[in-house]
Formats: sequence, structure tokens, C-alpha cells
Amino acid sequence: MTHYDYLIIGSGLFGATFAYCAKQAGKRCLVIDKRPHLGGNIYCEEVEGIHVHKYGAHIFHTNNKEVWDFVNSIVPFNRYTNCPVANYHGELYNLPFNMNTFHQMWGVVTPAEAEAKIAEQKAEALTALQGREPQNLEEQALTLVGKDIYERLIKGYTEKQWGRPCTELPAFIIRRLPVRMIFDNNYFNDAYQGIPIGGYNRLIDGLLEGIDTLVNTDFFADRKKWESIADTVVFTGKIDEYYDYRFGKLDYRTVRFETETIDTANYQGNAVINYTDRETPYTRVIEHKHFESFGQSVYDNPKTIISREYSTEWQDGMEPFYPINDDRNSALYAQYKQLADQETNVIFGGRLAEYKYYDMAPLIEKVMTLSV
Repeated sequence: MTHYDYLIIGSGLFGATFAYCAKQAGKRCLVIDKRPHLGGNIYCEEVEGIHVHKYGAHIFHTNNKEVWDFVNSIVPFNRYTNCPVANYHGELYNLPFNMNTFHQMWGVVTPAEAEAKIAEQKAEALTALQGREPQNLEEQALTLVGKDIYERLIKGYTEKQWGRPCTELPAFIIRRLPVRMIFDNNYFNDAYQGIPIGGYNRLIDGLLEGIDTLVNTDFFADRKKWESIADTVVFTGKIDEYYDYRFGKLDYRTVRFETETIDTANYQGNAVINYTDRETPYTRVIEHKHFESFGQSVYDNPKTIISREYSTEWQDGMEPFYPINDDRNSALYAQYKQLADQETNVIFGGRLAEYKYYDMAPLIEKVMTLSV
């Protein structure tokens, strides 16, 4: 077989960006992926002319102009702005928490009125603590935004997301909550935000253009062969699997998607609607066409695709999505990290290899800092 400078295991954003940068530096790369497609979790499946985010919604956002210019040099991005809506028992609230939210919740019309209402409820929560520090997520959230916002917009959604009561979740998960005293529904504060025109597959295809790739290829099925064909391995899979679960298995939360084609041009009027009550079994509904169709152009296609998202505990055979950063898993990852730091010809990168949640832009930024 051809000998390569880098064998890159996983064709997600970290692996694809690394391969691109290495090729630009004159290196030979082979990218392999056990899935039947390239792109990792940003892969899009085209259904009824709509790019469906197969592994959940991905919205690119950054303050780093170098990163923004980089991705736009691969494929131009559109002007999509993330403005999710919360549905609590049929009542709709704008997110993130801003003056629209406070008006919808209390009828207040000025920042002073909203600040007074939040301050009153925060004071009640602090009084209940009797001088001690918050011991769980519920107590922490109540001291940050008060009971109304917590009970309608945080509690149910968070308990579905993590599969346990807020009183059993650590306080550090929610150290701060953004509260805006302006009428602004833009979820992100970043200067740059959008979706690749034509979908994320165009970004991956551009990053991997001219690079050898193999899909339906499991590194662990013939590990010695794959390790022998490159000077350096770039590993983006689960770090505990790389070390054959030597210290035990890391835990994750995962998401199950229930995707449906509907004979209507516009199902919910927004790309993302969160269901924040505990009774609705799914956490949110994504209507994919709104990522790339705006205004009346939504009606150009008479069909739409929605995905309901169900958060659940991860088990073998499921896709691992979110690391669980509790004491047990943090200590377990530290053991694997110690082994990884001793490697001289292996680079670990991405949310599974680093057991860390990443937004897309910081992942690209990290690759840019690596010496290839």
C-alpha cells in the first residue's frame, strides 16, 4: 500500500480540516471512516431537495475572522441567524433570554421593569440558601434568573437533556446564563454566523478535495495494518476505545432522531423550537429547510423535513454525542489523557478523542494552531 505522512481516522470537521492543512503543507494523507459517508456529524442527507442535518443541527458561528475567512474560502456561507423559540405547554418564548422573552413572560416593556422582576426572584432564591453556596443545578439557576424563567424554560428541558432531576445535577453545569436587556433574538454573540450554501457536505468535500479517503473502513478491524502505512496517526474517535478501554469506559449522552417528511411548505416557521416542558418527550424539533431558505423562498418547496430529538443515555452501538463531565468521567479521562500525552506519533483531536464538547469554529481554530 501507499505510505502516507498521516493516517487520519475519522472524516469529521477535525479530521477533514487537519487533512486539508497537511495537504497544503505538502504532506500525503489518507482519511478513513467507519461510516458509509464522509463528514462525521456534520454530514447532510438530501431529502426532497432539502439538506437534512442527519446528526443534529449544526450552526457555524465565530468571532475569529481568520476562521470565518478560511471556511468561506472553501464554500460561501449564507446569512442564517440562529433565533430559537421555546415552547412551554403551547406558550412561545424567544431565546436567548431577552426583552422579548421577559415581555412574553411578565408583560414588562422596559429593561428596568425586567431587571426588577428578575432581581426580586433572585433575592428569593438567595434567601432560601441561607448564605450557603448552590449545591445543584436547580439552586444555581434560581440564583441566576429566578423561578419563572427556570421553571418554564430551563428545568424540563435540562432534565430531558441529562436524564436526571436538576437537583441531582452539579451546579457548575450552569455557572452563568445569558440575560439580555435588549430586544435581540440572535442566540449567538459572535460577529460571524451562517450555514454553507448547499449544505455542509460541500465544506467537507472542499476540505478533502485531492486527498485519499476510504469509507466503511474500521481502523480497529485491522489496526496493525493501518498503523503501518503512515508515519503519524491522527485519531478523532473515542480515546478509551483507542486504549482498548484499559481503565474502563467513558460515559456519554446521545440523541435519537425521529425524522419525518411532511406535505406542507412550512411546518413551524423556524429552524429550531425547543420544548421546555418535562412532559413532551423530545427536547426540540428541527425544521431543516429554514437553515437555507429565508422569507418567502420557504414556499418554493411544497414539502418540508422535520426531526424530533430525544436525549438518552448512551449505550454500546449508539452514537456518542456529549461527554459527561462529572467527577467519575473527568478522572477516567485524565488517566487516558496521561497515556495520550506520552505518544510521539499519535495526535488526538476532536470531542471524542479529547472527551470535550466543541463548537465547530474552535475545532478549526485548534487545527490551525497545530504543526503539520
